[in-house]
Formats: sequence, structure tokens, C-alpha cells
Amino acid sequence: MDILLGILAIIIVLGLAYFMSNDKKNINYKGIGIMLIAQLIITWFMFNTGVGRTVINGISAAFNKLIEFGKEGVNFVVGGIEVAEGGDVFFFNVLLLIIFFSTLLSVLTYLRILPPIIKYMGGLLSKITGLPKVESFNAVNSIFFGQSEALLAIKTQFHHLNNNRLYIVSASAMGSVSASIVGAYLQILPPEYVLAALPLNMFSALTLASVIAPVNVPKEADKVDVKEVSQDKSIFEAMSNGALDGGKIALIVAAMLIAFIAALELVNWLIQFVFAGVTLQQILGYIIAPIGILMGISPGEVIEAGGVMGTKIVTNEFVAMLEFEQMLGSISEKTIGIVSVFLTSFANFSSIGIIAGTVQGIDSKKAVQVSGFGMKLLVGATLASILSATIAGLFL
Repeated sequence: MDILLGILAIIIVLGLAYFMSNDKKNINYKGIGIMLIAQLIITWFMFNTGVGRTVINGISAAFNKLIEFGKEGVNFVVGGIEVAEGGDVFFFNVLLLIIFFSTLLSVLTYLRILPPIIKYMGGLLSKITGLPKVESFNAVNSIFFGQSEALLAIKTQFHHLNNNRLYIVSASAMGSVSASIVGAYLQILPPEYVLAALPLNMFSALTLASVIAPVNVPKEADKVDVKEVSQDKSIFEAMSNGALDGGKIALIVAAMLIAFIAALELVNWLIQFVFAGVTLQQILGYIIAPIGILMGISPGEVIEAGGVMGTKIVTNEFVAMLEFEQMLGSISEKTIGIVSVFLTSFANFSSIGIIAGTVQGIDSKKAVQVSGFGMKLLVGATLASILSATIAGLFL
């Protein structure tokens, strides 16, 4: 029954994307089918085979070792600050780790280790699915870099992008997460689900964006001519710039958490003037409950889980993850997996502004177009998160 409900959820998600499509005649059904099959194979491999679990455990162990290195740097700077017994300072223990991961990412880019990997993975994806090379490159690039950085890497191609192509690259950026921030996620959610979400969300974002905004690029015009991702002149400059970028991200996330969590408390306080004991999370939980049940979440857990998913959409993934972390010991493993995969993406309201602002810095005319389909972008990216989480649920 769970499998049948999951298949129904996938059909509904694809149906909604088809309904939103602005060019139904040019939908690349072959590419979409290939990407769905790829997701099923990847998820089965990671969750249901010994080799897959070994790979996931190995990657998780590597991240944990990197986190240990990062904590050494954090402890050197803030280790003298006393915290009450049992206290856990989120900014110190989680957010400051972003600085080390951002530094590492910058160095790997400077050493030309990441760029070839991203380029050839994007080329392979394009060849297999039939999607244009720029869109494929951007989808893979979005796994490693944040929304802004991924779009900046293809800024020399923006004059080639029509509305539909612009929608796809924006959807890939919103549906993914940055590698520099994954270490922070791993401190909150089970590593295997966070890591599984990375490829799943890449394929889901591409799949649904290709339904909503189909593209058909002639082969002679389908070229990737991206500007060098790194402008650093030495490895030390790469380390410095990576650390500064990571520090900015950590402060931005901290500022957003303060604002969103405080605003959420304010909204709940106002709601309780009218409906005593009711919170925004509960309201969102009831709204999302029907699709949550189809995704595979137990009826007894769907209101709480739906509230967390709704919180992520209206605030950001960190607010929802911190809320969900408190529930991990009281809900089933399947619900944990489904919700964790759903939360591991940038699909929320604030991302519309981030993407539009980035495009504004590249091409002001294109920024107007992005702002125009901002809500459609959020809906598509949210559907992508639902698709990824549903596929994960089929194998849990």
C-alpha cells in the first residue's frame, strides 16, 4: 500500500508540473523518464544494498573527519567561552563549521579539482538525458556551490537564456544545497538522508523544471562556455577568500535564524489570541497532511511532520531542521528519512529574493523575468522536494 501511495504521489507531482507547463508540446519525456529511473536506482543502491550503505557510510565518515578538523579551528577561537552544563551553542558548534567547508571548497576549485569533475558530470548528464549542456552543468554545479555561486558560474551564458532556460537554471539553484553548508546539516539530521538528498534533489529539480519550462536548444547552439569559477591567484588567496565567504554565510544564516524564529514566535503568539493552543506549524501540518500521507508518512505523525515541512517553506531549512531535530527520538525511521530529504534544499520564500538578487547583479533585464515567475519557481522547487522525499520513502 505504501508503494502504491508513493506512486500516486509521484503521479500527482508530475501532473501538477504538467498543468503548470507553458509548452506541453516540447516536454522531453525521454529525458524525464531517464531521470526518474536514475533516482529510483540511486535510492535503491544507497538504501537497500550493502555496497550502497558502505559508500554512504564512507562519505559520512569523511565528512565527520572534516567536521573534526573544523571544530579544532572553532575551539581555538571560541574554546575559552564557558557554556552552562548541557548547553549547546548552535552558532559555535554548527554554523562556524561553514567557514572551514567553504575554505576547502575554494581550495579544491583553485586547484582545478572540482571544475573538471563538474564539467564532465554535467556533460554526461546532458548526453544521457538530452537536456542542454548549460542546464546540465548548472544542475551539477548546484550540488557543490550555493544558489548565488552556481548562477554566477554561468553568467557569461545569460544572454543565451530565454525565459524557460532561465527558469530551469534558477530551479536547479533553488532545489539544491551548497556543499559548504552540508557539514552543518550533518550536525542536525541523519547523514545518510542528507547525502542521499543531494543527487535526488538535483534530478528532481531538473525533472520538474523540464516539465514546467521545456527547452529545445539546437545542437550547434548548445555549448558550455563558463568563466573560470576561481579568480584566486594563489592557494593562500583561495583559502582567505573561502574563509571570508564562509564567515559571511555563517553570519547571514545566523541573522536569518534570529529573524525567522523570532517572527515565527510572534505569529504563533498572535494566532493564539484567536485560537488558544494553536500554532502556525499545526495549521501548516493539516494543510500538508494529505500529500504527506501519500509520500509515506504515517497518519499518526503526519501533522507534526507536515508542520516541519511547512515551516521550511515559509522560513528556511535551518529553522525547520532545528525544530525537526527535537522530534527525531519520537518518530519512525521512515518519517525521519522522508522529512530529512525534503528539508535538504533551498526551496523557500527567501530563496526567491536571493536568486532574483543574484540575477540582478548579472543582468538586470533577466532579473525582472525571474521576479515575474518567482512564485512558480517556489512551487516547482517545492514539488521537487516532495518528489525526492517520496522516492526516498519508497525504499525505507
